[in-house]
Order: sequence, then C-alpha cells, then structure tokens
Amino acid sequence: MENKLANPAPLGLMGFGMTTVLLNIHNAGFFPVTSMVLAMGIFYGGIGQVIAGILEFKKGNTFGTTAFTSYGLFWITLVALWIIPDFEWAKAVNAEGVLTSKGIASTHAYMGWYLFMWGLFTFFMWIGTFGKNRALQIIFCSLVILFWLLAIRDWSGSKLIGTIAGYEGIFCGFSAIYLAMAEVINETQGKTVLPIGERK
Repeated sequence: MENKLANPAPLGLMGFGMTTVLLNIHNAGFFPVTSMVLAMGIFYGGIGQVIAGILEFKKGNTFGTTAFTSYGLFWITLVALWIIPDFEWAKAVNAEGVLTSKGIASTHAYMGWYLFMWGLFTFFMWIGTFGKNRALQIIFCSLVILFWLLAIRDWSGSKLIGTIAGYEGIFCGFSAIYLAMAEVINETQGKTVLPIGERK
C-alpha cells in the first residue's frame, strides 16, 4: 500500500511569507513592532516552519529541511533578540538594531552582522534553487537582497535604506505566499492554475 505524504512546503512558505510581510510593513514605516509581529515570529514563522522542515526531512528533501528549519529558527532567534532585554538576562538588540540593557540604549553594528550572516546563508541557498521553479528562485534572490539591505541599514543607520528594505521585504513575503497558494491550488485542481515557472 502506497504511503503518500502531503506536501509540507506550503505550510512553511506561508509561515515565512506572512510573517515576512508583516514585519516589513513595520520596516517600511507603517507601524511599530507589536505583540502581533512577535507572536507571528514565534509561532507561525518560527514553530510552523520548523514543523515543515521536519516533515521535509521525512520526505527526504535536504533543501526543504535546511531552509524551513533554519528560517523557522531565524524567526525564533530574532524575537529572542528583541525580548531578552525585558528579562534582563543579557544585553540584546531591539527591533531597530539598538543594544539595550535595563533601559539604556546605544547604537551597535552587530545586529548588522547577524543579518549579514543570514544573507550569506540565503545566498548559498539561492544557488541551491538553480534548476528549481522560477518562483522559488525569486523568493530566495529577493531574500538575499532583503537581509543585506537590512544589514546595511544597521551598519549605516540609514532610515531610507530601512524603508527600501521594508518594501523589498513585502515583495519577498508575497512571493512566498504566492508560491504556497500555487502549490495548494494546483494540487487540489490537478492542473496549473497559478504558474510557478516550472523547469522542464
């Protein structure tokens, strides 16, 4: 009897995409970071993607396992960097890349290095999308740009670059949402309703 497993990628893509859009609406300057973004970062963007990564492991998909598990843990660590100062466990950075401890803030560049390293990881993951569908390539390429724009923002303190990164991140997040829904709709309809640029 065939044991056909469901495709966990739409779960991971939606967790990534929706959380990315919401955070980058903040980066674009529309609203501050609130408990809504934090909750999405912990649960849907974080735990949801880790679950998707574990399910990809069961399917034997190394790329999916690495991507979803890593980005799920990215969201969890990002939220931790924001909330650690509230517990006074250690110095940490807030949403604007500012070092905080017991209400005292000073600008530091190492949030930029955190984002740069995630951009470097994403760059190599983008190379791993070569030969896969075009929609996936667009997601990872735009995510590389997003991480490095945010790193430059934190290194330079430029609000303009942060705003540009916000709009670029909204595009990245909606790209992931599109691919997630394309995979669900195309599978349920048994035909290509939303094209994703499949490679032949």
